[in-house]
Amino acid sequence: MRIVVLHGQSHKGSTYHLAKLFCDKLGGEVTEFFLPRDFGAFCVGCSQCFSKSEQLCPHADQLRPITEALDAADVIVLASPVYVYHVTGPMKALLDHYGYRWMVHRPQEGMFFKQAVCLSTAAGAGTRRTNQDLADSAFFWGIAKIHRYGRNVRAVSWEQVSQARKDRMARELSTLAKRVERGVGKVRPGLRTKAFFTLIRWMQKRGWNEADQVYWREKGWTGRARPWRKA
Repeated sequence: MRIVVLHGQSHKGSTYHLAKLFCDKLGGEVTEFFLPRDFGAFCVGCSQCFSKSEQLCPHADQLRPITEALDAADVIVLASPVYVYHVTGPMKALLDHYGYRWMVHRPQEGMFFKQAVCLSTAAGAGTRRTNQDLADSAFFWGIAKIHRYGRNVRAVSWEQVSQARKDRMARELSTLAKRVERGVGKVRPGLRTKAFFTLIRWMQKRGWNEADQVYWREKGWTGRARPWRKA
């Protein structure tokens, strides 16, 4: 099992430790990226990825190791502490770069067989909104199964988190890891994903962006093929 973890911060705070706890319980080969240490560029809004090719993004070379890791993974862990009720700036900047992979444009078919785990912590509140930020990208990438886990740790560092709270989170993450493990290689998109894909398919058949149209035709998705059906 291959796991990729995208950390929304470079320091090893409570969210990092939550992600590590989860990965340790899940097992498998783990690849980690820390933002902004491993990628810190902001999208410049040039629209080259949408209108022509993602290879024309000015940050394409920097982004490539993360993209390759995402494509190779069975489980994608998106982990971000809460910053003003949302994901961190570096996490948002990274996700912005994958707008071209949303179903409305050019989704990667391998995503329709993967699971995503959205993890967040807050000293006070905001984990629901932060996990929603992460889950939005996961859904629009086409990821088959999305899990969410957020906890308000009542502390500003992992060392200050009470042992009772740590023990409770460890038990909960163990249960989550078992659920994710059972789904590896077996998950398929639900009705919501398929319905949204069908809507976009209808739009792509009528055309609005040449780069997207060509991509969908080559995949056969404007015909009978679907990304969640293995050849």
